Amino acid sequence: MGEADVTARAMVADFWFDPSCPYTWTTSRWLLEVAKVRPVEPRWHLMSLSVLNEGRDDDPEGDPEGYLWVPVRICAAARQEHGPAAMARLYTAMWTTARGDGDWLGDLHVALATAGLPRELAEAGMSTAYDDAVRASHAEAIGLVGRHVGTPIIAATGADGARVAFFGPVISRIPTGEQAGRLWDGTLLVAGVPGFHELKGAPHAAPQL
Repeated sequence: MGEADVTARAMVADFWFDPSCPYTWTTSRWLLEVAKVRPVEPRWHLMSLSVLNEGRDDDPEGDPEGYLWVPVRICAAARQEHGPAAMARLYTAMWTTARGDGDWLGDLHVALATAGLPRELAEAGMSTAYDDAVRASHAEAIGLVGRHVGTPIIAATGADGARVAFFGPVISRIPTGEQAGRLWDGTLLVAGVPGFHELKGAPHAAPQL
């Protein structure tokens, strides 16, 4: 079966992420596990916690210096200059070979090199050149669910064109195999019910990185 046939039968899972969020990273790795056991094709898009929190009196991310802009701008530059697959490689490198101490990103130059991208793209982190692209992608995600949520946002589109969009799931461990598939099935079932708004579990635990 050719690639076009696989794409035609697969459910598309559009995944909007801020690359700085460790829980979003965990959810992204779950989605890749889902794709191994369900006919799901992940597609990667950017959103921004910095954009989400603009104009707020408080600072829920504790980022008065605006450092959260740096990784998302670099990812936007990678996507615009080298394509979405390059951005996906960079995102993986940020949280694997280049991860810093604890639950934060490490050397982004190393991440770029690991992803096979020019180290010079790191300069985009301190530039506003890609901010319009970040904002447009972010607005698309927020338009699906509203400003009351965070990252990630997933929109699952079936072969019939029906779409289910939701925030999360927020998970601290990465399910694999059929467990990953069952979580996917259940999330779509719950999020697809008309009038559904929110479901929460235990308090957050440290994410599995």
